[in-house]
Amino acid sequence: MTISGYALTGFVAWALFLLVAMETIRAYLVVTRKVAANGFTPDNSGLSPFMQRLARAHANCVEGLPIFGGLLAIAIMTSRTAITDPLALWFLGARIAQSIIHLVSTSPIAVSLRFTAFAVQMVMGVYWSWKLMA
Repeated sequence: MTISGYALTGFVAWALFLLVAMETIRAYLVVTRKVAANGFTPDNSGLSPFMQRLARAHANCVEGLPIFGGLLAIAIMTSRTAITDPLALWFLGARIAQSIIHLVSTSPIAVSLRFTAFAVQMVMGVYWSWKLMA
């Protein structure tokens, strides 16, 4: 598998990890009768701030998957991973950093760092798009 393939798999696995974490906590809340099984909203409103951030971090991954994952997939399917391989693991690292920062804090510095991690991904996405179209 190419580096891009590993990065794409890592991206999907990270989104899955966040989903499993959220659903594990939700299951605990149901089993301990702290929340009714039908008492959850997609954004986890009404739950702890951490659970709300976890829902957003997961949603951020799912929202980015068609764009960034799509670019990695296009490179893989067209045998042009030489374009994406050099930055693919940096992309994955920026994505994971964005999520972790989101989970840890909403302080002004954390929000700025989270945006920086996302901006890195956007720059890579624009670059990959341009190179794949050329």
